[in-house]
Amino acid sequence: MARMPSAERRRQLVEAAVRVMARDGVARATTRAICAEAEVSLSVFHYCFDSKQELLEAAIGSITGSYVARVMSAVEPRATLRETVRDALGSYWDHVTDRPAEHMLTYELTQYALREEGFEHLARAQYERYVASAAVLVEQVCAVRGVTPKVSVDLIARVLAATIDGLTLQYLVLGDDRAAEALLDVTADQLVALIDG
Repeated sequence: MARMPSAERRRQLVEAAVRVMARDGVARATTRAICAEAEVSLSVFHYCFDSKQELLEAAIGSITGSYVARVMSAVEPRATLRETVRDALGSYWDHVTDRPAEHMLTYELTQYALREEGFEHLARAQYERYVASAAVLVEQVCAVRGVTPKVSVDLIARVLAATIDGLTLQYLVLGDDRAAEALLDVTADQLVALIDG
């Protein structure tokens, strides 16, 4: 096995964990299965992570970070605030439709964390991360449009996180593209109303 910096090994294990969990489910994602997917020994896992809990937290962060980075890089000023918001929502939505298994995994991780004693804080951290990411996105949209929101960024972020969470789950269950697009349009209208009054 080639020597590799521990940060790179951690990334390798997190990516393997996401693949295993998306494919086989959280309950079947044992440290052995994850190490086999990453093609590393168990000792490498224990060198990089103190526990499976720490690895799951890193996996949640990786998944969230991936789609937040995608949306953030796509936020550009459009002709109107509404078009800017809708384009940002569209970038997120492309991630949902491109990687539905990852998004399905986020719901499974939440349920797993809520049911497993000692893991409950992971679900809280996951949803706090969603709100924090939504706040950064709202701030960036406002910055590129040069507007000051009429209500608190925290409130807008919580509305955005809750709405997108429900919309994503509904899409994963029903698979209705047209309904999802219509709901994204309504969500853009609601966010503009909160931002611009």
